[in-house]
Amino acid sequence: MTLVLLLLIVLVLVPAAASMHRLLGRDTGWAAAAVLLVVGLLTLPWLQSVHHGGAVVETIPWIPTLNVSLALRLDGLGLVFLFLVLFIGALVMAYSARYFSTAAKTGDYYVWMLLFVFSMTGMVVADDLIVLFLFWEFTTLCSFFLINRSGEKAPGPARRSLLLTMGGGLGLLAAALLIITRTGTTRISEALSSEVWSTDPGFTAVIAVLVAAAALSKSAQFPFHIWLPDAMVAPAPVSAYLHAAAMVKAGIYLMLRFSPALADSTTWQVLLISSGLITAVIGALFALQRHDIKEMMAFSTISQLGFLTAVIGVGTEKALAAAVVHVIAHALFKASLFMMVGIVEHESGSRDIRVLNGLHRTMRVSLVITTLSSLSMAGVPPMLGFVSKEGLLGGFLSAEFSSVMTWGITLIAVVAAIGTFAYCGRIVLGSFSSFTGAGPRDEDREPMAPEASHEATWTFWLPAMLPAAAGLLLGFVPGIFDGLVSDAATASSGAEHHAHLALWHGFSVELLLSAAVIGGGLLMVLGRARVDAAVPRRILPFTGVDAVESLRLALIRGGRRIGDLTRTDVHGLHLTLPGILLLGVLIAGLVASPTVGSLTAGNTRPADWILLTLLAAFLLGTVLSTDRAGAVVLAGGAGFVVASFYFMLGAIDVGITQLLVEILTVVVLVLVLRKLPKRFHRVPRSRTVVSAVVAIGFGAAAFLATYALTGRRGQSDIAQYYQENTYEQTGADNIVNSILVDFRALDTFGELTVLGIAGFAILAVLNSTFSTSDNEPETSRAWVGTPLDDAVDNTTSMRTLFNWVAPLIVLFSLILLVRGHYEPGGGFIAALVAGGFFALRYLVAPSDSAVKLRWDYALVIVGGILVGAGTGLAGLVEGSFLKPLTTDIPLPGGGSYHFTTAIIFDVGIYLAVIGAVLVALDRLGQVQRYPAELLQKYLSTHPEAAARRRSGTPLDPGDVPPEVAEESTPLHTTSSGRSDGQEEAR
Repeated sequence: MTLVLLLLIVLVLVPAAASMHRLLGRDTGWAAAAVLLVVGLLTLPWLQSVHHGGAVVETIPWIPTLNVSLALRLDGLGLVFLFLVLFIGALVMAYSARYFSTAAKTGDYYVWMLLFVFSMTGMVVADDLIVLFLFWEFTTLCSFFLINRSGEKAPGPARRSLLLTMGGGLGLLAAALLIITRTGTTRISEALSSEVWSTDPGFTAVIAVLVAAAALSKSAQFPFHIWLPDAMVAPAPVSAYLHAAAMVKAGIYLMLRFSPALADSTTWQVLLISSGLITAVIGALFALQRHDIKEMMAFSTISQLGFLTAVIGVGTEKALAAAVVHVIAHALFKASLFMMVGIVEHESGSRDIRVLNGLHRTMRVSLVITTLSSLSMAGVPPMLGFVSKEGLLGGFLSAEFSSVMTWGITLIAVVAAIGTFAYCGRIVLGSFSSFTGAGPRDEDREPMAPEASHEATWTFWLPAMLPAAAGLLLGFVPGIFDGLVSDAATASSGAEHHAHLALWHGFSVELLLSAAVIGGGLLMVLGRARVDAAVPRRILPFTGVDAVESLRLALIRGGRRIGDLTRTDVHGLHLTLPGILLLGVLIAGLVASPTVGSLTAGNTRPADWILLTLLAAFLLGTVLSTDRAGAVVLAGGAGFVVASFYFMLGAIDVGITQLLVEILTVVVLVLVLRKLPKRFHRVPRSRTVVSAVVAIGFGAAAFLATYALTGRRGQSDIAQYYQENTYEQTGADNIVNSILVDFRALDTFGELTVLGIAGFAILAVLNSTFSTSDNEPETSRAWVGTPLDDAVDNTTSMRTLFNWVAPLIVLFSLILLVRGHYEPGGGFIAALVAGGFFALRYLVAPSDSAVKLRWDYALVIVGGILVGAGTGLAGLVEGSFLKPLTTDIPLPGGGSYHFTTAIIFDVGIYLAVIGAVLVALDRLGQVQRYPAELLQKYLSTHPEAAARRRSGTPLDPGDVPPEVAEESTPLHTTSSGRSDGQEEAR
C-alpha cells in the first residue's frame, strides 16, 4: 500500500459511510471500524521501512510554479501517530455504534468523524509546509463541527474552541511562510535540516514563538487551556477520539516534528517547559475541584499533555523518547476512560460523583476497565503508564540545564504527578464506591439507588476494554516498542537513538521519584475527604471561559464602534476615496502617455460614432428617468450597445456574454422592482447638478486614463504569446475560452467558487427578508379591472411562443457548452443562455407555484464547484492541479475529436452559474408576508413602525416581533401580483 492510496481510502470512506448510513444506521460504526482496522494492519509493513531512520516518501506535483507538492513522508514519528489515528479511530467507531441510541443522531456524525480521521492522517504524513497547514486547519474545522452539533449549549464552546485554535493556526501559517522564504523550500524534511537554524538565532526564536503558539493552542496548554474542558459538551466518542488520537495530539505532533530545528532554542525551551509545567499543575488542581467525571477527564488531559509539552521542551534524546512512549500510553488509557464516561452516563443517567452511588455492585466490568485505565494514568506498576511516567521523570532529569534548574522542573513534575494519582483515585472511587469522600452531598443531589444502574452490553464495553487491557499487558513487555520508539525519537531529535523499555530497570532516581509519587498520591486518596474540603472551588473571581468570552465580545463591540464611525449611506462619501484613486490613475496615464506609443490613424469608423451616440442617448435617458422600470430598461439598452462594440471589435465571446448578462440582469431587476416603489424619490435640483458634475468628471477621467494607458499601444507580449501558443499547447481555437479554462484555470476556479458563495449569500439574504404588506401590492392594484388582471390569460401568447423556442434554447445552450474550446461559446455563455430559458419559463408561468423547481438549486451550485474541483484533481495525473488532460477520439466517419477535460471544467462553470441564476429567479419571485392580524396588532402598539408603514417605507425583519415572524407563512405571488391562494380561489 502507498501513502497516496492510504489517504484515498480514508477519504473515500467518508462518502461511503454517508451512503452506508441509509442502510445500516448507527451500525455504520462497525463497518467504519472494520475498514480502519484493516487499513491499520496494512500499514504494519512500514515498520520495517522506517527502521533506523528510514522513511516512506511519495510526491505528487500540485502547484509546480510555487514548488508546492503533495509531498508525503512517513518516518518513525509519523508512524506512531498514524497507528493512534487508525487503531484508536477504529475503537471509537465501534464504540459509537452502541453509544448512540438511534440513527437520527448519527446522520452527519460519521461523516465528520471520518473527516477527522482523514485530516489527522494527512497531517502526520505531510512533508510539505502548505499541505501540513491545510490538514492542520481541517482538524480544527472537524473539531468545531463535531462540537457544534452536540446540542443547544454547544455553539458557544464550539465557537471558542474555533477562535483559539484557529488563532494558533495563523501562527503556524506565518511560520510556514517565513520558513519557505528563508530556506527556499516547502519540504519539511529539507527545511528542518537547513543550516539557518544554527546560523540565525533570531530567526529561530521567531519561528519558535509562532510554532509554539500553534501547538500550545491546539493542545490546550496554558494560557489556551480553557477551550478543551469547555468542549466537553461533545458526546463521549468525540471526546475519546479528540483527546486520545486527534486534535490535542496534533499539537504534540507538531512540537515533536519541529524539535530537530528548535530544541536548542532558549525561547522554545522556556515557552514549552513553563507552559507545560503550569498546565500540568493547574490541570491536576482543576480536576480535583470538579464533580463531573467528564470535566475531571478533560482537565486530566490538559495535565497529561502538560507533562508531554514540558518534556519536549527539555529536548534531549531521552526526553523525546519518553514523550513518544507517554503519547502511546496516554492514548490507550484516555480513550478507554472517555468511553467509560459515556458508558457510566448511559447506564446510570449521571456523571456527578455526588450522585453516583454503589456502581461497583451493578457495573463490575466497567469498574475493572476504569480501574485499569486510571492505574495506568496514575503511573502504577505494572501498567504501561508506569513505564511512561518513569520515562518522563528520567527525561526531566536528563535536561542539560544547571542542577538547580533540572531538579526544580523535575520536582514540579513530581507534584503534578501526585495530583494525577489523587484525581485518578477520585475518578474511580467517586464513580463506583458507595462513599466518594467528596464531603457532604448537596441537598439538591440525592445519591442514586444502586439498582438504578446496570452493566452495559459486551458490544458496548468491549471497545473500552481493549485499550485498558493493552495498557496492562504492554506494561509487562514494553520492549515491544523499542524499535518504534527508537525510530520516532530519532526523527524528533535529529540524532540516532536506541530506546530500551522495561518494567524494571533496577534501583534508580526515577524509581525513587515514582515511589514518592505513588506514596504521596496514596496519602491524598486516603485523606480524600480532607483534600476535597481543602481544595478551593474558585481561585479567581472569573473563569477562563469568562475571560475569552469577554475578550470576544469586547472585540465585537470595538468593531461595531469603528463601523459606526465609518459607516454611512451617503454615496458621495463612498465615492471620495475611489475618486482620489481614479484621479491618481488619470495623472499616471497622462504622464505615461508620451511613452506608450504614437496614435495610429484610421482606427475610428463611422459605426463607432453611431454606437457612441446611442450609448449617450440611453445613458441620458437612464439618468433623466423618474420611473424605476424605465431606468432599468434604458440601462439595459446601454449594455446592448456595449455588447455591439465587442461584436464590432471581433470579441464574440465577450459580446455574447455581455448581451446575455444584460438580458438576465433586466429580468432580475424587474423582480427586484416589484418590491420597490414605481418612481424614484424626488431630490433637490442642487444635488442633481452636483451629482451630474461628479459623474461626468469621473467618467471623463476614467476614459482619459484608459485611453492614455492602453489606447496607443500595439498588441501586448502576452497577447502575442497566446496567439502563437494556444493551439499548440491546448488544441483550442478559441483563445479567450482557452485562457479561462487552460492557462488561467486556477483563477477561473476561484471565481467559480466565489460565484457559488455569492449564490448562497443571495439565498441567505432573501430567506431572511420579508414583505410586510398585508394588502395587495401596488403593482397588483394598478391592473385591477384591466385585461392584464388575469394571470392565466395574459400569458397565453408568451406560453405558446415558449413551447416552440424552449427546446431550441436548451439545444443552443448545449451546443455553446461543447464547442467553447474551438468556437465562440463556453460554460459561462452556455449557462447564461440556459438562464434565459429559466427566466422565460418563469415569466410565462401564471403563478410561482406552477414553475417551482422540484430539485434543490443549491445542490446545483455545489455540484458545479465539485465538478471543477474534481477536474482539477484529475490534472494531478499530469503533474499539476487543474492541468487539462487531452486525447483524440476517433469519429465513425473518419477524423477525430480532440477531447480535453477543460470541457468538463466548463460543465462545472455551467452548473454553478445556472444555480446562481435559479437562486435569484426563484427567491426574488416570492413575496413572504406576515399574517395580517398579527401585523396590525403590532402596528397598533408601535406608532413609529405604523408611521413608517404609512409613508411607504418597508419594515425590516428586525422591526417585527419574533412571534409574528414565527407564525408567518410564505405566500407566493403570481405574475399579476395575486397570491397563489387567491389564484386558486378564483
